[in-house]
Amino acid sequence: MQHKPLSLFQVLACGAAIVTLSMGIRHGFGLWLQPITQAQGWGRQEFGFAMAIQNLSWGFMGIFAGMVADRFGAFRVIAVGALIYGIGLLGMSWATDPWVFALFTGVIIGTAQAGTTYAVIYGVIGRNVPPERRSWAMGVAAAAGSFGQFLMVPVEGLLISQMGWQTALVILAAAAMLIIPLAWGLREPALNAPGQVRRDQTIAQALKEAFKYPSFQLLMAGYFVCGFQVVFIGVHMPSYLKDHGLAPQVASYALALIGLFNVFGTYIAGTLGQKMAKKKILAFIYAARSVAIVLFLIAPLTPTSVYIFSSVMGLLWLSTVPPTNAAVAQIFGISHLSMLSGFVFFSHQIGSFMGVWLGGYLYDKTGSYDIVWYLAIALGVFAALVNLPVRESPIQRHAPKAA
Repeated sequence: MQHKPLSLFQVLACGAAIVTLSMGIRHGFGLWLQPITQAQGWGRQEFGFAMAIQNLSWGFMGIFAGMVADRFGAFRVIAVGALIYGIGLLGMSWATDPWVFALFTGVIIGTAQAGTTYAVIYGVIGRNVPPERRSWAMGVAAAAGSFGQFLMVPVEGLLISQMGWQTALVILAAAAMLIIPLAWGLREPALNAPGQVRRDQTIAQALKEAFKYPSFQLLMAGYFVCGFQVVFIGVHMPSYLKDHGLAPQVASYALALIGLFNVFGTYIAGTLGQKMAKKKILAFIYAARSVAIVLFLIAPLTPTSVYIFSSVMGLLWLSTVPPTNAAVAQIFGISHLSMLSGFVFFSHQIGSFMGVWLGGYLYDKTGSYDIVWYLAIALGVFAALVNLPVRESPIQRHAPKAA
């Protein structure tokens, strides 16, 4: 019996709403850095370490979330992820010890994000959207995550100022539960039923093939840089701006602008990915980020310069996500897409770990973020160069030779 795929509207509406909530909550965490460190008497390194662990946990657990979603469908993974998200946010609000804070904020919330964000959602898109619309559909889902940032970061800033940082986290824990009914819309037909995704490879064979393929390694290297840059900026820029005497709301507006312009950036990147080489899109994005950071550091720091920088970075923010994941799908096919996307994303999260942790560590050591800004510039140039040799054509697997 042939099972019909989910409708395009259903996949995009439910998938986009889930990513909006999950990423929207996550993008505001930088607003909690100063309230929590001041209330607990911690340095920025303790908060930065917990956020670094979160990114690492998200990336590592994303591999397994992807494997389970590829095998059994996304619904169970997303629903469990939402429950864990709520638990993590409650623990983040109650923890008074840095290690307990790192457990809830880092390990538990990171695990929750693995089950409620891109790798799992993109697996559903890959299995249910035809190849000629796949990059575009991934762009729509990524744009939804950006809209979540635009929508929710100012709300989170308002909640912190009106109700206090602890109550704000409890409210977000309740909001995370809304993901569960949305996940119901992503229930797929049995993935091992006739007419569904064929698996000519085991997990081990798929991994061996991918990791031996140079283009997969290059995509992972570029994605490492993406993680380093965006998470350093997302978590530490609010404090960087306050350190330089700018009003707290400038940071909230800056993060919201990144989210708003990323709606356009990710959608454009996904749409262009249907028409031009994805490696060229990626190389441009990474090079343009380095140029934007250089100009930001050279220009006088004013609210206007912050808003211009945030708007430009927003266009380039998660616009790497659709072309990177679409390239993986194009090269290796869709049968193990969530898992392979999970591995590429793990590289992104190692970069995120380094960006957010080094930001806190070097700030505490030197009293400045300068070194990390310079690193972000150099890495952007590196990422632009390593994406250029990527081969996007489908991998040629050995078929039995005709006599």
